[in-house]
Amino acid sequence: MKIGFVGLGNMGMPMAINLAKAGHEVRAFDPAATPQPPLATSGSAAEAAAGADVVITMLPNGAILREVAAEIIPAMKQGAVLCDCSTVDVDSARAVADDASSAGLGALDAPVSGGIAGASGGTLTFMVGGGADAFETVRPLFDIMGQKAVHCGDSGAGQAAKICNNMILGATMIVTCEAFALADKLGLDRQKMFDVVSTSSGYSWSMNAYCPAPGIGPQSPADNDYKPGFAADLMLKDLRLAQQAAESADADTPLGALATQLYDRFVTEEDGSGRDFSAMLPRFEQRGRGV
Repeated sequence: MKIGFVGLGNMGMPMAINLAKAGHEVRAFDPAATPQPPLATSGSAAEAAAGADVVITMLPNGAILREVAAEIIPAMKQGAVLCDCSTVDVDSARAVADDASSAGLGALDAPVSGGIAGASGGTLTFMVGGGADAFETVRPLFDIMGQKAVHCGDSGAGQAAKICNNMILGATMIVTCEAFALADKLGLDRQKMFDVVSTSSGYSWSMNAYCPAPGIGPQSPADNDYKPGFAADLMLKDLRLAQQAAESADADTPLGALATQLYDRFVTEEDGSGRDFSAMLPRFEQRGRGV
């Protein structure tokens, strides 16, 4: 396929490169980054989108997505698909999809899970909202960039799945870190705790696959001084999106709200910015009850 790719950050660049290495013609643009070989360089987002069968965007937030969409939708050919892989608010995803549909285009919101390592290794999971025909068009590209793509429903459903998933992830990581800190104070060996919890009812992805305790379980950012695989700043962004959606939908999410407050404090007032979201563990290690 001819692919336009807009947004070449830590996630977008390796995703675009994987598509090009698989034999697709990828014309890429980012105002702050130079496309790496084998990507072809475009002078603007509209130039990258012109004539493409699929245009993929990977952008920081909904406001920027709306701006970029307003530029590229008029440049896209009839019947092409705009596939946004950013994590943005549901309202922005749906507004862009409506604009694309009105212009005779297919539209997908397809946020990802898997972090930088998943983008580089082509092992991302895509949560996709939008039309079935557009999904089938882009499915071969999802198969290159990731290991799984789930069609979650109509426009906005992909973003809804992503923020619900990450609200669970944020809350479970916090309580996993709390439990390790408590275990330390009770004199329980961390390895023994992991051996019990990882095979008992406390099992979770945060414990079993991404353990926040260094030297325990599979390799994780905890074993690399909490250098981010998934930054606390990005977890805070996703939790805020979840709370924005909960407010819009009149949904009661008290644990999600508390997780948002804790990550906000961690990132903006403590030392969490630029660290992995599992660096909550040393935070709790240093704190007493009520501090």
